[in-house]
Amino acid sequence: MTDRRTRPASRPPAGTPGTAELAHRARASLADAVRLARWAEANLGAGDGNRPAPAGALPAADVERAAADLRLTHGQIRAGWDRARLAGLVEVHGGHARPGWRLRAWDRDDTAVLRGWVALFDAWSLVHPAPADIAPSVVAEVVEAMPQLLSLLQLSAGPVTVPDLLDLLGQRVTELRDERCEVPYGPQPAPAPAPDPAGDAATGPGPLARLLRWALGGLAAVDAVALGPARASLTPLGSWAVWVKLEQICVAAQSPAGNIEQSAAAMLHGCAGLTPGPARAEYRAWLAARPVGHAVAELLDAARGDDALLRGLAFEALRVVGAPAEPEVRAASREPALRPYALLWLAEHDGVDPDEAQDVLTPEESTWLWVDTAAAIADHGEAELLARHLDSAVRTTVPRLLEEVRAVGHPRTVQVLVALAAAHPDPSLAKAVRRAAFQVHTGGE
Repeated sequence: MTDRRTRPASRPPAGTPGTAELAHRARASLADAVRLARWAEANLGAGDGNRPAPAGALPAADVERAAADLRLTHGQIRAGWDRARLAGLVEVHGGHARPGWRLRAWDRDDTAVLRGWVALFDAWSLVHPAPADIAPSVVAEVVEAMPQLLSLLQLSAGPVTVPDLLDLLGQRVTELRDERCEVPYGPQPAPAPAPDPAGDAATGPGPLARLLRWALGGLAAVDAVALGPARASLTPLGSWAVWVKLEQICVAAQSPAGNIEQSAAAMLHGCAGLTPGPARAEYRAWLAARPVGHAVAELLDAARGDDALLRGLAFEALRVVGAPAEPEVRAASREPALRPYALLWLAEHDGVDPDEAQDVLTPEESTWLWVDTAAAIADHGEAELLARHLDSAVRTTVPRLLEEVRAVGHPRTVQVLVALAAAHPDPSLAKAVRRAAFQVHTGGE
């Protein structure tokens, strides 16, 4: 099933090619990057004993080898490696680059191809450096203003002159500055005249024109914009990408439970009572309103808290994020409290059947996850559900289970055992659980 954020449900602009044609164009756009990623896998990968590919730029010797083998220039190799990383064809793990999931699916999955191209489109400002002599803050304003210019190109359905784009850019920069203006308290001197982007030395016609040329060049480099004499227009891929972004805004505006502006923790609490389908819709809406990196970091921060329920829900939301969350989830697998959740997420991400994913956990990790889930039920669930949770875990005997629970050292062990004892209808079993809780609490045997 196609991800809504990759292929929206509403109708695209008239004349937009279908998915297969768009994927064909995206494959052509990234052809050199794909060739280089596969070359790196064969020649730099650790699988055949060779030195792994570096996480950053390719060393000069590798550039030389790749250029000779692929019959590309050194500049094409460097650009192709950069594009391969930005498109997720290669991914960074532990300081080294390795083939990404999109490279595996490249020839058979049009959706994976389009997602890779959209990732490159989102990173257009990194494709080539901005003018070094212009303040980074001004460059950031232009990057922030570009969605409005892209919307104009979309609405125009044809070329727009550079002077018209420059005029809109100046207006948008002024609006952004006004939106950030803070009203000071107390007596203030008479305000100075507001800077006019058309005459400001930092953002006047010269700098803004240069930055516009840079921005259009970056968008053209990722095949989103076609440049002509003093004019620009969207390519079919660019038109589709802008439509996707507008659809994301519409999804965000239609948050079913109204949690779009909440923190990750508050949003997850708001989803706790939803069934899986509506919860996923809420996760999608919340994610669509945020840069994916920030959203993933916020979800993992929520998972690190004391509320076990939020831990599980955070990883459910991360399943909606999918592949872009993989590096952060992999890093989280080194944290004891998150490790079982992260390992299950990674196994499912790698294609393991969810019913078999538990096999990736050690017995200790499985027990820790069982206790954490029990803590979530104790805090937010019903007594009957907690009793069923205990019954579901009895693999051999209750004493053996209690030994495993005590040994795993979960910080909520005592509270969980007390709650289990109170919830279970079997008096003898409840007594055994209560005794285990006392022994953990007192440190006795």
